Amino acid sequence: MTTEKEITQTRNSRESEQHAKNTRRQPWRPVRKLETPPPPEGYEYRWIRESMLGQEDKANVSRRIREGWELVRGTDLPSEFSYPTADEGRHAGLVYSEGLLLAKIPIETKEERNAYYEDQTRLKKEALDNNMFTESRKDGRYVKYDADRKSNVTFGKK
Repeated sequence: MTTEKEITQTRNSRESEQHAKNTRRQPWRPVRKLETPPPPEGYEYRWIRESMLGQEDKANVSRRIREGWELVRGTDLPSEFSYPTADEGRHAGLVYSEGLLLAKIPIETKEERNAYYEDQTRLKKEALDNNMFTESRKDGRYVKYDADRKSNVTFGKK
């Protein structure tokens, strides 16, 4: 036989059941189509184009996978986040939104990739700078080149 004290300890109060009604109302905002859940520690999420105007873009997905991106399955996300997944085809079960697939990459890999492209940009800029100094005009004089790449715009002022 249970006592009254035991019953009150196992019951939830009505106030706790209606907690959701008492929470602060969130203001309306437009839907962000490319919003992503928080990525796992050490990873970053990005949307990758899978198709455009109904045409598959297999080359883009393949290129991104070779770069180190991993496609995210709906089951990989925490249960509090519900994102649409592809129902059929080769992308079945992957997080999918209007021609885009959710992918993740280790932050370390992304930083290495960015460093590579920054180095390529630096090398090309140096090559351009060196090439510009060697060009000459028809009259034999060298072209004056300002490596700072600054320009001044005036509107009729002297």
